[in-house]
Amino acid sequence: MKQKTFLTTLALFLFFFNLGIFIVSVVMFRDMVNRAEDRSLGEHYFIASALIKDFQAVESRGTDIDGFLSSLLQPYSYLSRDNKAGLAFYKNNQLVYSNKNATVLQSNSLKPPGNGNRLVTIRKVDDRTYAIVSGKLPAPYDSYTLVYLYDITEAINSWSHLKNILFFAGLVLSVVLTFGLLLVLNRIFKPLKQITRISKDIANGAYGTRLPVSGHDELTEMSQSFNHMAEEIQRQMTELKDAADKKQQFVDNFAHELRTPLTAIYGYAEYLQKAVLSEDDKLSALNYIMSESRRLQTVAFQLLELANLQNNQITCEELKVSNLFETVRQTLYGKHAGKDVQIEFSSEIETIRGDYCLMESMLINLIDNAIKACGDGGHIIVSASKEAGKKTISVQDNGKGMTPEVLSQITEPFYRGEKSRNHGDGGAGLGLALCKQIASIHNAELCFSSRPGEGTTAKITFTTP
Repeated sequence: MKQKTFLTTLALFLFFFNLGIFIVSVVMFRDMVNRAEDRSLGEHYFIASALIKDFQAVESRGTDIDGFLSSLLQPYSYLSRDNKAGLAFYKNNQLVYSNKNATVLQSNSLKPPGNGNRLVTIRKVDDRTYAIVSGKLPAPYDSYTLVYLYDITEAINSWSHLKNILFFAGLVLSVVLTFGLLLVLNRIFKPLKQITRISKDIANGAYGTRLPVSGHDELTEMSQSFNHMAEEIQRQMTELKDAADKKQQFVDNFAHELRTPLTAIYGYAEYLQKAVLSEDDKLSALNYIMSESRRLQTVAFQLLELANLQNNQITCEELKVSNLFETVRQTLYGKHAGKDVQIEFSSEIETIRGDYCLMESMLINLIDNAIKACGDGGHIIVSASKEAGKKTISVQDNGKGMTPEVLSQITEPFYRGEKSRNHGDGGAGLGLALCKQIASIHNAELCFSSRPGEGTTAKITFTTP
């Protein structure tokens, strides 16, 4: 690309540059010739006019003109004192007078025009160039022809020398401008080379590579745009990598969740099939199999709910907070009957916008996690209020709390803060992931704050009225 641009630009420049020098040279030559022709015509006219007066004066004395031609033309020999001009005089096409320069005409057999009109010609004779003006005198002297010669060889040589200087200067300037053009093109194409190199680096995984930015021209803007594009590519690749890591973690956790109950179910089923057991042992094994089967069913239902939340739109409506809290209270009463945990509900706002069933599911999940975090004598406060002009619902407990490391991962599917991954509570590690998804489709933000030994607060902040 650079080579083609260089050669094309250089060829166009040299063509038009030398064409300009040629045109200037031609114009100068034409101007020099025109000035020589004008001078020759002027001198011819002056001499012809003077000769007519002399002829009239001679005739007035009754003297024959032919006998006095040499003496009449001799005074005009001053024109050839610098060897540049000369005269020739013809009568009926016969040369009757000439000075030394007129021999040029004779030696080259040049004859004056037959019609006697004034004619200007440029001729080269014996390495000399002349402007020749020939013409008949007006009647009654039209049998005479005056030829005036003006040597323009020096002017031609001067023009030729100047033309050579111009072309030489043009050659030198062309060489200088050729190197200048090469430098300019290298400067222009340098960012393109850098873009090519950095693009390859980015394609090979070096997403942090950037173009150097300096100046305030179009190349700088191009570099800035390329860097912005590279930043977006790096950000998107980071997001894709994070998403891929999360998907892999999800698959690993999901496989772990399935392996434990399936192993137990298979083991107890094989035990029932091959061992001789009492009725109590059989009943115990069946109860364990049913418990693990319910666990698998819970995982399947929650995964299906997560998929539906990601793919479906919800219809929001005005919900009375008091009715929502009462429904949640009644659901939890039967689910956690017998646990020594106090749950307190309070509301400072009347309504929120959302899907009733999903909001109920989210609150039940959050309160259920708070109950599991509390021991006997636990206290949970569920409140609805306005903070900074936005409606919020918070679930606060006085349970064991969480470390910052656990807090940053609790909404990940299948994540449990306990390293033992105890399944005794029947949870699958999907509850808070569901809560996060429900909050997201309600244009709300779910955040947690906690300290070990001081409890946890889950807060839902609605960004829409």
